[in-house]
Amino acid sequence: MATHTGSTTYSTEGALQQPSKPSFFSEKTKSTFRGFVFGGLAACGAVTFTNPWEVIKTRLQLQGELVRAGALTAADRPYHNSFQGLSLIFRNEGIRGIQRGLGAAYVYQVCLNGTRLGTYEPIRNGLSDLFAVGHGNEAPVILRMASGGLCGAMGAALGSPLYLIKTRMQSYSPVVTMIGHQHKYKSSLSALTGIWKHEGIKGMYRGMDAAMARAAAGSSVQLPTYDATKALLKTRANIPEGFGLHFASSLICGFFVCCVMNPFDVVSTRMYNQGVDLKTGKGLLYKNPVDCFVKTMGTEGIRGLLKGFSAHYLRIGPHTVIMFVFLEQLKAAYARHFS
Repeated sequence: MATHTGSTTYSTEGALQQPSKPSFFSEKTKSTFRGFVFGGLAACGAVTFTNPWEVIKTRLQLQGELVRAGALTAADRPYHNSFQGLSLIFRNEGIRGIQRGLGAAYVYQVCLNGTRLGTYEPIRNGLSDLFAVGHGNEAPVILRMASGGLCGAMGAALGSPLYLIKTRMQSYSPVVTMIGHQHKYKSSLSALTGIWKHEGIKGMYRGMDAAMARAAAGSSVQLPTYDATKALLKTRANIPEGFGLHFASSLICGFFVCCVMNPFDVVSTRMYNQGVDLKTGKGLLYKNPVDCFVKTMGTEGIRGLLKGFSAHYLRIGPHTVIMFVFLEQLKAAYARHFS
């Protein structure tokens, strides 16, 4: 037997026993780390295939920026739709054009989705414990949405400088020069050093608030919707666990994410890409995300906030599908070999 006094344990024989130290690498820590790694790898695999749609989405969102509907001429609208636009970019700029910003996108995906997918379950379970409610899919929808939004905002803040670079690189075209402000960078590294040199730390995190709102809105819908859709399809449609279930869940989830996220995405793209007054460090078009939203809505109407919707879904739909399928396969492979 042993008796306890404070934090020290004594045996009945009088021998002093030191309290056991908790392992730094607890199972919860390991689970979070695995989630970060698997989430980042799955997102990188997905973005390799979907980055071209991100390029045309970015340019469609910047096309006709702060120009009233009907005032654009044919010359002002080189990109008519997602498919024609992607074809035009490939014809004029080649494979390099449709994969602009891919290097920065990889690092951003690790930051965003590694954080999102790695911390979603721990945050959700922590909030469930805090409010004494059910865990997993038994947790209230509002709690799952809050968990998704919180981890999305954290990931966006971490990866904001990379999203800034990615957006600016994707909007640049050596052929079509009238779309948005044209930032010419040789590489992601030169972009980082150039922004740091000319715009400072404030410039590095320009638009972060818009990106956090964007990611929070998307994540608050994406992660809970994927969980709920997957559970619903398993119980109501009797779809067994496997590729078909992951594919269908991701496709449905991606549509809802796109609906919620597109206005935030337009604001985020424009905040990141706007020109900067190097003397004052201020954006040339927008003071902040709210100012961007008001100006876009006031000049272009609701259509301005829905620009690039089809390209957005063509990017986010397959991206969601591929990412979650990769994620499920990575989890299954880990379970087979290490459990």
